[in-house]
Amino acid sequence: MRDFTDDLREVRRRIDEAKIYLRIDDSRLRLGELEVEVAKPDLWDDQDHAKKVNAEYSNVKGDIEEFDALVASLEDAEVLHELAREVDDASQESEIESGIGDISLKLDGLELRSLFTGEHDEADCIVQINSKEGGVDAQDWTELLLRMYSRWAERRGFGVEIDDISEGNEAGLLSCEFTIHGRYAYGLMTAERGTHRLVRISPFDNQGRRQTSFAGVQVWPVMDAPDVELNESDIRMEVFRASGAGGQHVNKTSSAVRLIHEPTGLVASSQEERSQLQNREKAMNRLRAMIAARAEEDRQAELDRIAGRQAQVGWGTQIRSYVLQPYQMVKDLRTEVEAGNVAAVLDGDLDEFMEGYLRWRRSAQ
Repeated sequence: MRDFTDDLREVRRRIDEAKIYLRIDDSRLRLGELEVEVAKPDLWDDQDHAKKVNAEYSNVKGDIEEFDALVASLEDAEVLHELAREVDDASQESEIESGIGDISLKLDGLELRSLFTGEHDEADCIVQINSKEGGVDAQDWTELLLRMYSRWAERRGFGVEIDDISEGNEAGLLSCEFTIHGRYAYGLMTAERGTHRLVRISPFDNQGRRQTSFAGVQVWPVMDAPDVELNESDIRMEVFRASGAGGQHVNKTSSAVRLIHEPTGLVASSQEERSQLQNREKAMNRLRAMIAARAEEDRQAELDRIAGRQAQVGWGTQIRSYVLQPYQMVKDLRTEVEAGNVAAVLDGDLDEFMEGYLRWRRSAQ
């Protein structure tokens, strides 16, 4: 009968670590508070608050149940191992090995949570993509990136809400803004902040020459009513027709709103609501979140400068190259993570790059 003691001890160690980074003790206390909240008869009087409470309740309850199930599975494997060794029953080896393997696989997925160290990593996120150098190719590249992130979000079961689209002159997009809804959306998408470089044979060049084009990606967390005072005189408002689904309302009404904060150059948009007033309010909340996040980034950059730490790669800096010609490769210039299947990456296969970035970020910290 094979001795699995060391394997079981290692799994136990990993589960003990999971208890810490999942904050299970705090979660059990929080679950009790949330159970009281969801049981209140007037909870749905405020629908936005009710949705947030129910989402948090579901997440916290799910974390605890997942952790408790792992502990129970490990205890079952430990008991089976002990009994099998007492009678030297080698027939139980495959079941014990399979049990340890299943627990380890689930822990692999959970350990990604330990990489989320930012205050807002669990939040939804606002994403903006802007075409940069490269003319019409850069505009086409911007549209390809929008599709890539939409496909990635779809793979993870996240929702995507288009907030603003600015069409290109000949093809593609000059810029776009969208919101990704899903747990850890912001934490994962922080890996994408920066400049993305595409090298390919241009489909817009009659001579079939190779073209290098660039697009910039910026990401902000969605925050609950950030305490940011804005001077109305600093904000320029533009209205336009919504570009998504919506039938006659979309075709006939300029209800979509774009707000430009002149001092910072930050832009926030909303087109999903039916009225211009509602869209302005939603865009204003997004703008506050962007400004609050920018202030936090500036504070962290100053602390890093004082401490002598090198700043992380950010806006305006090339972070990843997508090469389709003369060879095929996607390479992250920060983490050295690379992939040869460019088509799969452009179809949303980004998890390896995002996890690589999170591990790189933690090691840098």
